[in-house]
Amino acid sequence: MGTFDKSMTEELNLLLKFPSDSLMQGLKIHNDATQSTVQAAQSLYSKGLITQSDGGYLTDLGIEVADHARRVYSALLRKLN
Repeated sequence: MGTFDKSMTEELNLLLKFPSDSLMQGLKIHNDATQSTVQAAQSLYSKGLITQSDGGYLTDLGIEVADHARRVYSALLRKLN
């Protein structure tokens, strides 16, 4: 097992930006977005996680991966008592 590299982190961060309360909402990556965000979207599209290279909607696989990303994010936010 390896570690998350910078491009993977960008992809995870972008997945976290997709709305979790409605599958009928997507994202549009605008031309003023950072290059790393544009590359993350293109990578997620090529991996079949989103429907368009500039955002769109999460695919079934994207929904599953985004859900896992949210769980990891929530777990890492927890403070130890």
